[in-house]
Amino acid sequence: MDKKDGKRVVVVGGGVAGSVVAKSLQLKAHLTLIDPKEYFEIPWASLRAMVEPSFAQRSLINHRDYFTNGNIVTSSAAGITETEVLTSDGHQIPYDYLVIATGHKDPVAKSRKNRLDHYLSENQKIKSANSVLIIGGGPTGVELAGEIAVDFPDKKVTLVHKGSRLVEFIGPKAADKTLKWFESKGVEVKLEQRVELNSIADGNKTYQTSHGEIIEADCHFVCIAKPLGTAWLKETVLKNDLDAHGRITVDEHLRVMGRKNIFAIGDITNIPEIKQGFLAQKQAEVVVNNLRLLMEGGDENKMKTYKPHSALAIVSLGRKDAVAQLPFITISGRVPGLVKSGDLFVGKTRKHLGLEPDVPQT
Repeated sequence: MDKKDGKRVVVVGGGVAGSVVAKSLQLKAHLTLIDPKEYFEIPWASLRAMVEPSFAQRSLINHRDYFTNGNIVTSSAAGITETEVLTSDGHQIPYDYLVIATGHKDPVAKSRKNRLDHYLSENQKIKSANSVLIIGGGPTGVELAGEIAVDFPDKKVTLVHKGSRLVEFIGPKAADKTLKWFESKGVEVKLEQRVELNSIADGNKTYQTSHGEIIEADCHFVCIAKPLGTAWLKETVLKNDLDAHGRITVDEHLRVMGRKNIFAIGDITNIPEIKQGFLAQKQAEVVVNNLRLLMEGGDENKMKTYKPHSALAIVSLGRKDAVAQLPFITISGRVPGLVKSGDLFVGKTRKHLGLEPDVPQT
């Protein structure tokens, strides 16, 4: 199919899934990528960048470096009609096919340079502190605590989590192994407690938990779940396609239920599986295949289907260790660490986008 005769494809969201669709279809369609940032960030590398800011040189990738043959609109999507996407800065972008990949709402810097500066600032905050409080014991809080505990073993790290165990998105064995690893590194973990975020003032070094405990810390990081990036759809033609949790209902081909030309992928879907980056990439590949088929006039019955994956997850614990939940076993230590924790799949992700794995962006 020649691009000059191609369909108009709009991808909303330039994250893990949207970037794959944009890169893969840029020569097959008139493609427009809508994203509030000028760059794609490999999200699971962000915590390493806080302790090693130079790491972000590879994990922050300008959209134009991998997406060279289409239009980029640097704005947030604000609405959808049956034929157009409306952006917050007033663009009206027509589509024949639409892919929604907005992930979680996470307001970050618009430019790559400002995002790099952010990591330098966060790193300085950690370096200058003798004690660090981390609020939230999901994968983000656990991995950040692990990064700080390994790179700055002299610092007192406290992690407060409202749940009865850490990393609740995976099984209790993984939580137990994670807690034991923290104990071996001197990280203090307080479970079933909260820190009142509204009471935290700039420069404050004293924090009170819901149990009345006082924690002294020179700085803190909030690592709680971010809201899904679907609120903007609530007043659109897709308002009835959101479930009670704000997730988009999709069919086995990853089309929005009942729609022929609108797809949704990544964390925003109602697919019953753990939301992880590598699964978002797999969903993107299914959608790329299906869009190619549809744009070439192929038989819909030959579209690929996506099946939910079993619970498989690896949570990094610093640079060399990790805890991994596999279908029939949970393991921790250096073996799962070898799989993920060294490079955090950054080189692999860059190669997936057609970039050199080890060459920093300029």
